[in-house]
Amino acid sequence: MLIKYMWVHQQRALKTGSLSKKITIIGINYYPEDSAIGLYTTQKAEDFASKGHQVTVITGFPYYPQWEIQEKYKSKPYFLSETINGVNVLRCRQYVPTNPTFFKRIIHLISFTLGSFINIFRVSKPDLVISIVPFTSSILLGWFLKLRYKSKLWVHVQDFEFDAALQTGVSNKGKGIYSFLFKLEKWLFSKADVSSTISDSMLSRLETKTNSERFFLPNWIDEKKINPETAIQHKYLISNKLKILYSGNIGDKQDWNVFVQFCNDLDDTKYEVIIVGDGAKKAWLIEQIKKLNVISYYPPVEYEELSSLLCSADLHILFQKSDVIDTVMPSKILGMMASGKPSLVLGSEYSEVKTIFENSKAGLFYNNYSKSLINELDKLMNDPLECKKMGEDARNFVISNFSKQYVLSRMIQKVDSLLQTN
Repeated sequence: MLIKYMWVHQQRALKTGSLSKKITIIGINYYPEDSAIGLYTTQKAEDFASKGHQVTVITGFPYYPQWEIQEKYKSKPYFLSETINGVNVLRCRQYVPTNPTFFKRIIHLISFTLGSFINIFRVSKPDLVISIVPFTSSILLGWFLKLRYKSKLWVHVQDFEFDAALQTGVSNKGKGIYSFLFKLEKWLFSKADVSSTISDSMLSRLETKTNSERFFLPNWIDEKKINPETAIQHKYLISNKLKILYSGNIGDKQDWNVFVQFCNDLDDTKYEVIIVGDGAKKAWLIEQIKKLNVISYYPPVEYEELSSLLCSADLHILFQKSDVIDTVMPSKILGMMASGKPSLVLGSEYSEVKTIFENSKAGLFYNNYSKSLINELDKLMNDPLECKKMGEDARNFVISNFSKQYVLSRMIQKVDSLLQTN
């Protein structure tokens, strides 16, 4: 009876706010961005708010993956305050390059950092600050709040931006500055009370960058939102051909040259490749595929359509650059697997994605592309029972290991433990 009483009392206290904490989240991507980092940061903030915490998000204007500020925000003032689903959102208008070269990205980062520095003075004393990387400058902003208010600082890494820039060739110039950047990164990580990231291999990389406490916090999937049982046939995928889907960011981390070669090798009487997305490489890719009858391109869909889009495919594809190893764990993998359809993935043999595919039996994984891959694809697509089994295995795996409820409940427990030491 005593335990039950204490539990009831705790729940009542939370609802009335006596146990609530002030949590500030700093990161450039947030709602209405509804993919990748923006989606996860939004769901994280709203989960905290739903549990009675006072949540403030310091962010930029929505621009990703189009690399253009969304139309309805173009007329908004430079500094903007909103309340969205119980979360106080403080925005500053950052510079967004239409052609995001390395140095233009630097200006992009600086403009967000300067604007957000002003916004941190509009934050009421937080108990916890969560800095989302990228950008690494978010840690600097979080550290200022920690110094000012003696807050706890949690650094969450979605992408090691400096490592990724080197690996993907975003910067072929200016490599002399990386020694300084990595030293700065390590110094900033040392200011965190807890550091987390989204994959085992990235966690190992994190160990080389900080001595602070480390926590495994993977991205998650809401299996109720991505659900083949409730999905309907999407308008982009209605042909009678076998439909191969790429949905997501069209950026530098994917190997688009291999993708074009793959499409050239496909039998266009049997297959249709559908690309749905946006990003820095979109214009280049569209130019490359103009003469390929096998490919159709469409702009991104709203999150509410995502389940129907993913579940309407016969096969998902993702071609990562072979030198992208542990700096990137593509969140789109979870949606692909949750759709209950098999996937064809190319990437490094040392990548986290390969490990997941080996454990889940979710599809075909290759280190390198060759035309013989087409034969393996044909064999799989001619075996509906095997396709069905792979899809079911994929969905069962992500539900067991990456469900939204499971991942966020672990984070809440860790936050409670961290704040008890205040």
